[in-house]
Amino acid sequence: MDTQQQQQQSSIQGAKVLMVGAGGIGCELLKTLALSGFQDIHIIDMDTIEVSNLNRQFLFRRSHVGQSKAKVARDAVLRFRPHINIRSYHANVKNPEFDVDFFKQFDVVLNGLDNLDARRHVNRLCLAADVPLVESGTTGFLGQVTVHVKGKTECYECQTKPAPKTYPVCTITSTPTKFVHCIVWAKDLLFAKLFGDKNQDNDLNVRANNAASSSKETEDVFERAEDEDIDQYGRKIYDHVFGYNIEAALSNEETWKNRTRPRPIYSKEVLPESLSQQNGTTQNCSATDDDSTVSAMPLLGLKNPQELWGLTQNSLVFIEALKLFFAKRKKEIGHLTFDKDDQLAVEFVTAAANIRAESFGIPLHSLFEAKGIAGNIVHAVATTNAIVAGLIVIEAIKVLKKDADKYRMTYCLEHPSRKMLLMPVEPFEPNPACYVCSKTPLVLEVNTQKSKLRDLVDKIVTAKLGMNLPLIMHGASLLYEVGDDLDDIMVANYNANLEKSLSELPSPVINGSILTVEDLQQELSCKINVKHREEFDEEKEPEGMVLSGWTQSPATNGESASTSNNENEKAVDVTESSSGPEMASKKRRLSETQPENDKKETENVESDDDEIMEIENPVMVSKKKKRVE
Repeated sequence: MDTQQQQQQSSIQGAKVLMVGAGGIGCELLKTLALSGFQDIHIIDMDTIEVSNLNRQFLFRRSHVGQSKAKVARDAVLRFRPHINIRSYHANVKNPEFDVDFFKQFDVVLNGLDNLDARRHVNRLCLAADVPLVESGTTGFLGQVTVHVKGKTECYECQTKPAPKTYPVCTITSTPTKFVHCIVWAKDLLFAKLFGDKNQDNDLNVRANNAASSSKETEDVFERAEDEDIDQYGRKIYDHVFGYNIEAALSNEETWKNRTRPRPIYSKEVLPESLSQQNGTTQNCSATDDDSTVSAMPLLGLKNPQELWGLTQNSLVFIEALKLFFAKRKKEIGHLTFDKDDQLAVEFVTAAANIRAESFGIPLHSLFEAKGIAGNIVHAVATTNAIVAGLIVIEAIKVLKKDADKYRMTYCLEHPSRKMLLMPVEPFEPNPACYVCSKTPLVLEVNTQKSKLRDLVDKIVTAKLGMNLPLIMHGASLLYEVGDDLDDIMVANYNANLEKSLSELPSPVINGSILTVEDLQQELSCKINVKHREEFDEEKEPEGMVLSGWTQSPATNGESASTSNNENEKAVDVTESSSGPEMASKKRRLSETQPENDKKETENVESDDDEIMEIENPVMVSKKKKRVE
């Protein structure tokens, strides 16, 4: 072994590596790290093993189902590499114990995550700790690996992320033509209405042309009275959304001139008089202490998620799932959001979507298929994960050797481009307009007299800037803070501020004000310049405020943002707000001189390991960057 090889082996053996994610990529990555000579590896993953993981996550077996991914992966690798140190954490990487000081102990961080929020969080902690990050993502035969080193390459957030696919509200609520429309209705409207924030309005109970005539029927229909029988409550919801709402929609004759008329469905048509007599009660169900595994299927004798349920079976699942939420997870009601890993939520959404599909003459789907649509899943290919894991290790070794000139972003392609299936590209420099790594101020257009501080926190600071423990200051005045160390008086003051308009705050926020927004856990701080604006377009700017300097690229997935002829209709998201590593719509060093027909072409693809990725067209890559031979 020559001197250079000895130095490389020494850097590998002496490195302390953090892996985030022990799923499809993570299993392959841990195995490859161990076989490559790495001696000190730490793994963080909050997930447990599911049967659906076993076809591609080869460190797991059926006997491991329900156990921690991180721990089982560790144990599996130690069986063939018993002398190395592997430490597992069955936890969320966003937990407070994984702070900047925790990240500082590592020489490199390797990501195998499945959502945008966690990726942004790790990116910010790596920047604050000055630790190199190697990002990755796969979907089907496509994949990519990117290197992010503070001050030398762009950070994960230097580039814009793709906007979610959207459909008009009227299509979702009144005229669905595809099963995905029914899924969005069940997930984003019905599930949210029943189990999410009760104060959030949606269109579920506003379907009649004459609102006054229907007010008695729709008033508080989703509220369950204290003494109301759960079976009767479930039937009431069923009859309202699948029966009355459909009849109300049918009253508009103009809508159905050129469309197939839907069929109202009422519970008495498809359900037995007494569900408890037929199926037992929820008290006897096989629910466990783990909320994510509570299921209505065993209670109804349903075992195969790929089996296509009929209308009666879907109706039974709908009622039983609703009953289980109230029986086993009542404390969560009012705070729930749909999660593809929440079995009961998937069952409820599948059943609701199928009943609605039956009403509108749309083909029904199995739970397996519905989960894929609701969770934006395109099933992974194990060999792609293995290739990407190998590329991650190659880049990690370059980082450890500080061989910056050889860093590469590598794209794994489905079809050869110039006889290449792997396309290496030089990393891009940091984006000077990035508010995360370049500290460029943002601009917020907002009506400071009407918008409340709560709107700013929910719509901007949390949703767009991705801050978990935000602190908002105006000059020397602290307007809002989140943390476990706050006393009751401080919490009360901050809660009171949330309900005040920006101009009514103790330190009024008006035109020209500059806000400082920080996340102490992420050690991220940014400035927001406030610009007062009186009016906003309710259709195009429904949030009532516009943030500049934080942008999303337009949808490029081939699906129009509207499926009707009315361009002004409101739209609802189809995808979650999560994405894998993506490229920008135009690269900075070429954006000013690049011809229109050479602009980047992208393809949005979705995966169960990495929710959404935007893969750059390899031909466009070769035009903009010298390929590495």
